Amino acid sequence: MNNEDTLLLNRRRILYAALMGGSGAALAACTPGGDSPDADLPGGDIWAGFDERITERTLAEAEKLFGLQFSEAERQQILGGPIEEAADGFFAEQVKSLNNRRDQNMPNSLAPAMKFDPRLPGVSYPNQANSVALFAEEIAPIPTDAESIAFASVKQQARWMTTGQISSRELTEIYLARIEQYGGLLECFVTVTPELARVQADQADRERATGQVRGPLHGIPYGVKDLLDTRDILTTWGATPYKDRVANSDGAVVRILRDAGAVLLGKTTLGALAWGDVWFGGETRNPWNPKEGASGSSAGSGSATAAGLCSFGIGTETLGSIVSPADRNGLAGLRPTFGRVSRAGAMALCWSLDKIGPLCRYVEDSAIVLGVLNGFDVDDASSIDMGFAYDGRQSITDLTVGYDPDWFAGEDVRSTDHAALEAIASIGVTLQEISLPDLPVDEIMAPLSAESAAAFEELTLSNRDDELRRQIDNAWPNSFRQARYFSAVDYVQADRLRRSVMQQTQEFFSQVDVIIGPSFGTPMLSLTNFTGQPCLAMRAGFEEITPRSLFNHPENDTDETLHRIPRSVSLWSNLYQEGKLLQVGRALEVELGIANERPTLT
Repeated sequence: MNNEDTLLLNRRRILYAALMGGSGAALAACTPGGDSPDADLPGGDIWAGFDERITERTLAEAEKLFGLQFSEAERQQILGGPIEEAADGFFAEQVKSLNNRRDQNMPNSLAPAMKFDPRLPGVSYPNQANSVALFAEEIAPIPTDAESIAFASVKQQARWMTTGQISSRELTEIYLARIEQYGGLLECFVTVTPELARVQADQADRERATGQVRGPLHGIPYGVKDLLDTRDILTTWGATPYKDRVANSDGAVVRILRDAGAVLLGKTTLGALAWGDVWFGGETRNPWNPKEGASGSSAGSGSATAAGLCSFGIGTETLGSIVSPADRNGLAGLRPTFGRVSRAGAMALCWSLDKIGPLCRYVEDSAIVLGVLNGFDVDDASSIDMGFAYDGRQSITDLTVGYDPDWFAGEDVRSTDHAALEAIASIGVTLQEISLPDLPVDEIMAPLSAESAAAFEELTLSNRDDELRRQIDNAWPNSFRQARYFSAVDYVQADRLRRSVMQQTQEFFSQVDVIIGPSFGTPMLSLTNFTGQPCLAMRAGFEEITPRSLFNHPENDTDETLHRIPRSVSLWSNLYQEGKLLQVGRALEVELGIANERPTLT
């Protein structure tokens, strides 16, 4: 075969691979005798069980899925000639290639060669010194009751340790006792690690006694979402197929926090494979109203932090998994700029969207935690080397906060959103009306379904997806199957459109320093997840409402009882401007004056 023939064959293989990438399942459905690929093994012969090969009619039926219409001659050419010849030609080679690819070992941790970078060509992103300076305020003496100590800020707890008013071991024991008392009610921990926590707390106390303080989180107890690996401790991803999974090393965030002297209390729950609040052992509950779920997927970190079962929690977000539990549990949830925090050793759901950030009871605690977590990591293909600077002492009078009036119009807008907008006008910033352009946000969401289906292809091909508890229409098993009907060409086109949306979003954000708006009901949650801008969801007020369901899951105990629950507002900034975001958020938190309210647990 000469070079020209080789190039032609490769081109035909690429074209067919694009077709198969979106229509493999459709071909099975359209072919007599076809049911599914080999269900026993993730690999295997994808033609097993087929009575006939692909014909022109099969291609014609598959075209309907993608808005295509080829002629008979074009279909014959795609097939490589008459079906008798094609059976031994191009299709046979391509099927062999697909079979061989499925036989390759590709663990969840293996990232694609293509990687997402939120930075745009021609845009300057000035570096920042790594520094966190907290707002200067007097810290009151330590309370006499354990509950008030448990609900205190990280900033306060660290000061009490510095002044010798409490030890890490004493604070750890307070949290372990509260986990014992309320953890079952809230279903917020998959695994509690009391022995490890006590060892780490004692080590932190010994080091402090000799002047070896590792940083602002030294001796501070926390919970980590159970999709971050912990050596020799279960990391279940919240899902039945992985409920016995044990990692042989710590994920980057767990290692960073250990090196910073933080104390690991345990692994907090997440909705299975990072969706919702239903996990293999139950449904994580909202401490403000345990009749409803805590939302997700960072459900356990949200619930445990809000209930005073840890000083702070670590969550992750792909499309709302920090913002949503922050809203429902009344927390300050910080989703950092994409690439700021290493995801090495964390379950991958969507490589171009996944982000890791803190869930805290107070805004400034988020700055403390992000200051520790921020940093480049060669083990994360999408990690970005960018410093993080926050100065809570600096005046915010020179900052401009933008808002789109359309977001605050209409009967569905919460009263708490209006209250937050009124409050932010009183903190000394310049308030400016801006208008979000009409962007094709829904049209760029292909990476989420395609990448997640690729990350968990093994579940789909082996039929182990049947083990997942949630099997309703919008749950992962069905979503993974639906993604098989999306072509590779359409995926690339959606990714190109994503770049265009990023450019327009950059222009929108460049008008102001920070943007305020409702956490839900606008395009901003989806938009900024896909473009990479950071978000701070924070408590804005309270409403009395009946218990809510999430994703229509039947486990929610919905009735007509009114419960007083917190609601959030969201702040966004341009890439890498979390410092300004947190400055405004801290000032807004003080102006609203509701951050100290805590849920009542019985």
